[in-house]
Amino acid sequence: MTTVTLIGSRLADPGTEFVYEGEADGCAGCPYRSQCLNLSSDTKYRVTAVRENAQTLECAMHDGGVRAVEVEPASVRANIPSKGSFAGSKASLSGPCPYVECPSHEFCEPDGVAFDEEHRISEILGDPPHEVCHLDRSLQLVELDLDG
Repeated sequence: MTTVTLIGSRLADPGTEFVYEGEADGCAGCPYRSQCLNLSSDTKYRVTAVRENAQTLECAMHDGGVRAVEVEPASVRANIPSKGSFAGSKASLSGPCPYVECPSHEFCEPDGVAFDEEHRISEILGDPPHEVCHLDRSLQLVELDLDG
């Protein structure tokens, strides 16, 4: 599902991924608020197209202004419990992990995915990058479809 929004002109390139974090203090009183603040907070998006012939608009938050782009929710690589998970099923993250030095930490706590949300598994990628889970979790690395 594609959505038209405004993002910083430096980010306005097809393929750029970002996590939308919601309204910033500088957005108060902006005439373009409704075009910028139309995404879901804490969700990862990918720019699919830049609107041609659209002007760059001034913005209090982006020093280079903002441009109109088309975005869609991006998929996310994540570690999920391996039991009962297969491509096409829904899954959620196991929960927080305090072991930030672990090579799997970025997949156990990926940007743009909340612990209480379920997302469809689009692909099973295999074993996670760690050798041992310090929380004794049985995990596998998957691609989660945030749009499904």
